[in-house]
Amino acid sequence: MQKSTKSAIILIQTEIGAESKVLDELMKIPEVKEAYIVYGTYDIVVKVETDALERIREIVTNKIRKLPDIRTTVTMIVVEERTK
Repeated sequence: MQKSTKSAIILIQTEIGAESKVLDELMKIPEVKEAYIVYGTYDIVVKVETDALERIREIVTNKIRKLPDIRTTVTMIVVEERTK
């Protein structure tokens, strides 16, 4: 039986001008599978994948939110995923 993967999309606001530095730090977190600098209300969009929902909370609270230059985060748990 295939192991179930839990995913979340995290929207991040950074301090002005800190986007690239924050992106570099995010990519050091093993559970971060994709990360993009974007225009709009948020500065970075991140996809996190883990083996359990509780791990998503731990990663956001203990790894992502503790990075310097992060103002706010919004976490959206993925309930259904489709890829081409």
